[in-house]
Amino acid sequence: MWPGVNTIGGASAGPDVDAQLMLRVRDGDEDSFRVLLDKHRNPLVHFLYRMVQVQPVAEELAQEVFLRIYRTRASYEPTAKFTTWMFRIATHLALNWLRDEKHARAEQRLDGPRGDEMPAWEVPDRKPSVEQRMVHQARMQEIREAIARLPDKQRAAVLMHKYEEMEYSQIASVLECSESAVKSLLFRAYETLRAGLAHMVAGGKR
Repeated sequence: MWPGVNTIGGASAGPDVDAQLMLRVRDGDEDSFRVLLDKHRNPLVHFLYRMVQVQPVAEELAQEVFLRIYRTRASYEPTAKFTTWMFRIATHLALNWLRDEKHARAEQRLDGPRGDEMPAWEVPDRKPSVEQRMVHQARMQEIREAIARLPDKQRAAVLMHKYEEMEYSQIASVLECSESAVKSLLFRAYETLRAGLAHMVAGGKR
């Protein structure tokens, strides 16, 4: 529905393998933890960046997520998908940061993203002209700003649903709410985005 937006589903692949790796970590296998870290770090940083809009903070929060996972390894039980557990920790950290640093986050967004902070969904056209690239960048910026303006929990739900391709049940587990509450969050979020970005869709039909 939104121009130029791709889905990033890397963090949700292979939950059974992830659980097996985490069980090995629980038993003291350091190499398995490094495998999990290498596999999930980049998708997790991407998710956290879309939440907090500040690249260094996203990287610090991702590090804290894995630190907490490692610290609680001894009590790990595969009662849910590993990625559900991981995103629950990440979302709580992001929401806490947003509550504590809301004014600082707003100031950071005013500066606009730097070249090295562009989200991973921004894939350039194969052979874009200068004008096409400018239009594409303007659209991507508008989409990012529309998502960033959503209430924090709605934004988290959209990012998990749209970009991480997580099921309602997984999102509900992450946000610790019912599936009906998740559907309500997503409905309100998508209605807001649809209204705010309607001119982009209309413009593309000209």
